[in-house]
Amino acid sequence: MTLDIYKTDGSSSGEKLELADDIFGIEPNDHAIYLAVKAHLANQRQGTHKAKERGEVRGGGKKPWKQKGRGGARAGTTRSPLWIGGGTIFGPRPRDYRQDLPKKVKRLARKSALSYKVKDEQLVIVEDFNFEKPKTKEFVGLLNAFKFYGKKVLLLTNGKQEVVYKSGRNIPKVQILEAANASTYDILNNQVLMIQKSAVEAIAATFKKSEAVN
Repeated sequence: MTLDIYKTDGSSSGEKLELADDIFGIEPNDHAIYLAVKAHLANQRQGTHKAKERGEVRGGGKKPWKQKGRGGARAGTTRSPLWIGGGTIFGPRPRDYRQDLPKKVKRLARKSALSYKVKDEQLVIVEDFNFEKPKTKEFVGLLNAFKFYGKKVLLLTNGKQEVVYKSGRNIPKVQILEAANASTYDILNNQVLMIQKSAVEAIAATFKKSEAVN
């Protein structure tokens, strides 16, 4: 499978890049994607939610009225969950929402996401580029050249490119990540996936590395 490589002005460079079929051309596995996205979102949760129960609410040590003779219900404390200002029944408690997936499922999910992008024609290969200094205007010009401005765009770079990152971080709907760190959720959560030419090899290297470990 080959894709055209584009210049930063939006025109074709005349070059083509061969994409690995076992990464960008597999039959996507929807269930693996579902598990990966669900785990990713769950792992973003802090789990610090907390509500005070009856024994944790301040006050209520004194019995509000005598046990008998008033004609009303018995009450031992004003901090009963039935009262305003009382504790919460079965309220949220701090917990860890983390979900772990087998490495093979993670790899399959990422490959499926990349294959979907190719299949849906939402993947663009752009030549390697950089800016002399952080300049948002330069990055906006790049997006306008491809008519991507206003769309949700993810740019994957080969390694850390501080100048490129700083140039695009303030643009709405634009996200810039190192190719090796992009998750299944990141790859799917956009309208256009732009990948620098050298970043394609970086993506392939992450799969080779993880498979070698196993």
